[in-house]
Amino acid sequence: MEAPRKPETTPLLNEFPSRDLERPTSNNRQNGYNAIIDRGLRHLKSTFGEPATIWSVEAKLLAKSALPLILTYMLQYSYYLITIYIAGKLGTKEQAGASLAIMVAKITGISIYEGLATSLDTLTSQAYGGGRKELVGLHLQRMSALMIVATIPIGAIWISSPWILQRLVPEPELAELAGLYLRYYLIGAPGYGLFEAGKRFTQAQGNFTASLVVMILCAPLNVFWSWLFVFRFDAGLKGAALATALSNNLQPLILLVYVNTFARDLLECWPGLLLKGAFWNWGDMLRLSIPGVSMILSEWLAFEILAFLSSYISTAALAAQSVLISVTIIMYHIPYPVAIAASTRFGNLIGRGAVAPARELWIIYYTIFVGIGIFNTVLLLSLRHVIADNFTSDSDVRKLILATIPLVAAAELFDTMSAIANGLLRGLGRQRIGGIINFGVYYGWAVPLSLLLTFGPLNLGLAGLWVGPLTGLGLVTVIISIYLKFSDWQNAIDDAKACQI
Repeated sequence: MEAPRKPETTPLLNEFPSRDLERPTSNNRQNGYNAIIDRGLRHLKSTFGEPATIWSVEAKLLAKSALPLILTYMLQYSYYLITIYIAGKLGTKEQAGASLAIMVAKITGISIYEGLATSLDTLTSQAYGGGRKELVGLHLQRMSALMIVATIPIGAIWISSPWILQRLVPEPELAELAGLYLRYYLIGAPGYGLFEAGKRFTQAQGNFTASLVVMILCAPLNVFWSWLFVFRFDAGLKGAALATALSNNLQPLILLVYVNTFARDLLECWPGLLLKGAFWNWGDMLRLSIPGVSMILSEWLAFEILAFLSSYISTAALAAQSVLISVTIIMYHIPYPVAIAASTRFGNLIGRGAVAPARELWIIYYTIFVGIGIFNTVLLLSLRHVIADNFTSDSDVRKLILATIPLVAAAELFDTMSAIANGLLRGLGRQRIGGIINFGVYYGWAVPLSLLLTFGPLNLGLAGLWVGPLTGLGLVTVIISIYLKFSDWQNAIDDAKACQI
């Protein structure tokens, strides 16, 4: 009988013999990695007919892993775009209500789910790299249970949102519409969290395609359901929320079916359903999850604060800021998924105990992300007139966009570097450090500096508002890079070994 062929998505670390994964010695760790790289070099040379290096092996591996993730996150982001588009067809107030609801949902819910899931970037990748495969599945079950528990306070906020927003927003009708959306959107909140956890289960094993398949199926369905509920069933804004909620709940179900039907090799990391184990020993998970929430929430909230402050400059500044924020969010969906792929690979090596290869990989990834950042910067500068012309017909708004885009483009470079710096911290299991750095920089430096430059003696307007995040992202990158350079990575490896079932 022919031996089963390994799937294309299998990471290089899978080629380590299982006996070496149990108690690897220091020499075995590095020699095993080097042997794999040698095979990779020979394969690339025979495939592409050109000399290959470790850099080319890792770059091609990262590109292969990241492309499905980029498409996945782009399709997920399309849910918000479809909601805003559909709401705009209903009316200006509905569109404003949907925009407010999405902002509140991101800050009080989505950032929580995303932050909690970052602990799996560490735990599952390190467990898989260390050969403790069933621990990968147990981490998934624990995170799924935590996501359900986290939905309780999130749900309480969203259910109460009409009353809360009426005390924060000057227009009662706008607050009512946003609260209505959040109440129906809550139906899909558990599905969103479970899908984020499920993605990490497949990614830790080197399969970045499963989540893309799910989104290829669900994104078109979301468009269809949005049209059906809003325009055929005349459900209005709550229909748009129901369509997104239904899509969110369908995602983990399709992922479950896909893994059990088309990617059964991933089940080697499934220990069976362990209901008691899922609610036991949450210490390591919470130790990483809470700072992970801080890392994501610090940046997201800072940008929302700056968007809010732009309304105090002028109506044109608010419109221009909305365009610039939308563009940067779209562009961030390139480095962020790549950073997740890099974090997974990096965590595999830390779990394996391969310190020297991990340090070499750190330099490789930083170099790659400098290239990504430069690409994003040049792309944004090249398209500045296209962006200004297509997003607005107002001459004042257009001038503000064109004047501010150079600063936004520079921020893109640092945003890209910040993404990989934070990603490697997650792979190392040092979310606490990242949480402290991100919170301290954004609220001790970036936001106060923006306030000073925008409303202080210099009165720089919208340009001053962007100097804060520009320098803040640079500071985050520099501080984390210094930490990665001089910290003892062996402690992270010891922590990974200590994380037992």
